Amino acid sequence: MEYLYIIAAGFFGILIYFLITLLRLRKNVSSLTQAQFIEGYRKAQLVDVREPKEFDGGHILGARNIPSSQMRQRFKEIRPDKPVYLYCQNSARSGRAALFLKKKGCTQIYQLKGGFRQWTGKIKSK
Repeated sequence: MEYLYIIAAGFFGILIYFLITLLRLRKNVSSLTQAQFIEGYRKAQLVDVREPKEFDGGHILGARNIPSSQMRQRFKEIRPDKPVYLYCQNSARSGRAALFLKKKGCTQIYQLKGGFRQWTGKIKSK
C-alpha cells in the first residue's frame, strides 16, 4: 500500500511540473501560426533548434541551426536585442529553448505553432 502512495505522489509531482512549465511557456513565449511566423521571421533571427541531421533533411529557408542540445554553449550567437523566431519538429524543444533564452535576456521570443512538421512554406535541404 505504501508503494501506491509513493507512485501517486510521484505522478502528482510530475503533473505539477508540467503544468508550471506550460504556464511559464505561455507567459514568456508567443506561439505563432505559419502565416504570422512568415510575416515576421525575415526581419528577425530564425533559429532551428533541431539536431544537424534533421536540419540537413530540410529546414525553413534562411534558418540557422543551433540545436537545443548545444544551446547552453552557443546562446551567445543569438542577439538578445532582436526578435528570435524558433522552431523544432513539433514545438517541444523550441519551447524549452525559448525559456532558456528568456533567462539569458532575450525579450522578443516567438515559436512556430506545430513546428516544422506542419510547415508548408519554402524549405531548403542538402
